[in-house]
Amino acid sequence: MRAVRLSVVTAAATAAALTALTGCTEKSTAEGSDRAIRVTATDSKCEVSKKEFPAGHVEVAVENKGAKVTEVYLLFPDDRIVAERENIGPGTKQTVTAEVKAGDYQIACKPGMTGKGIRQTVKATGGGSVAKRDPRLDQAVAAYREYAQAQADETLPKVKVFTDAVKAGDLEAAKKAYAPSRLGWERTEPVAESFGDIDPKVDVREDGLEDGQKWTGWHRLEKALWQDKKIGAEEKSLADQLVTDLKEWQEKVGTAEITPTSMANGAKELLDEVATGKVTGEEERYSHTDLVDFKGNVEGAQKAYELLKPVASKNDPALAEELDKQFAALNALLDKYRSDKASYEFVSYDKVTENQQKELSDAVNALAEPLSKLAAAVVK
Repeated sequence: MRAVRLSVVTAAATAAALTALTGCTEKSTAEGSDRAIRVTATDSKCEVSKKEFPAGHVEVAVENKGAKVTEVYLLFPDDRIVAERENIGPGTKQTVTAEVKAGDYQIACKPGMTGKGIRQTVKATGGGSVAKRDPRLDQAVAAYREYAQAQADETLPKVKVFTDAVKAGDLEAAKKAYAPSRLGWERTEPVAESFGDIDPKVDVREDGLEDGQKWTGWHRLEKALWQDKKIGAEEKSLADQLVTDLKEWQEKVGTAEITPTSMANGAKELLDEVATGKVTGEEERYSHTDLVDFKGNVEGAQKAYELLKPVASKNDPALAEELDKQFAALNALLDKYRSDKASYEFVSYDKVTENQQKELSDAVNALAEPLSKLAAAVVK
């Protein structure tokens, strides 16, 4: 899903850590039922156990039998994302719970986490409704939709401050405005990325470019500001392009497909973002503003969880208690690196020691493991 991707080499190096983080060894609770789809991914194949399944809640149980790190997507025909799992290491398994309406879909496996993937067409049959949904889940979806829209609406003025500074050639002002301009995006990345075509334009790193893709967006400008230390005509043009692309995001947010399970899975995906980009220092490799993005990802994950918590705590009180505990612990740890709780000014990540990075990574893993169970909890 992420346009901000690890290289294949780096992803392979982190696969062992992600096994603990993502619960790769978990077994599908619905295995053997008509709602369970087994996906066997290799470096050259994407095999599915069935091509048709009842609409409603389904479990996609993925096993990577290849040599490369892979990712698996459940997609609408127009490539919008229904559900996904990234960074599935060789020899590991992951399960994702999703909610689907009747209709045609595709399952895509992406060995090496690049390209369009190896695809299988599948179909959800039946009326497409989910029986006896708790009305609090509908309220959670409505509230999260408002949250996602608000984040997009609030992002554009901050991006304008950033891009105006770039167009004025003011290097220091642009650097100062860079990290704040990204917060709304970082909080709601799963929704933003569900559209597929916007994320590669605005949030891709250089090592995540597909063949023939022009590098645009935040990280292209980040490199110009911090490494190249120059703003030229191309950078000024790219600033205008960033605003245009993010306006498209802002306009599309209201059309996003949001379900209780996509909210829960999105929260999990945000923690994966932290583990594979922010903790490693790869996300903001020039500006070292990773901790701002880190905080944004955690806030977005916590917002989704808090909205789902009334149902999750009823269905699985022990899980809700553990999530409360781990969110509090991770936020307290992050607070050690910020100027004050009211600001988003954090220590430059190149000043964070290896031991401190390990401590942050451990806290992320401690939260991500129970968070991976949230989707299943809200549909019990």
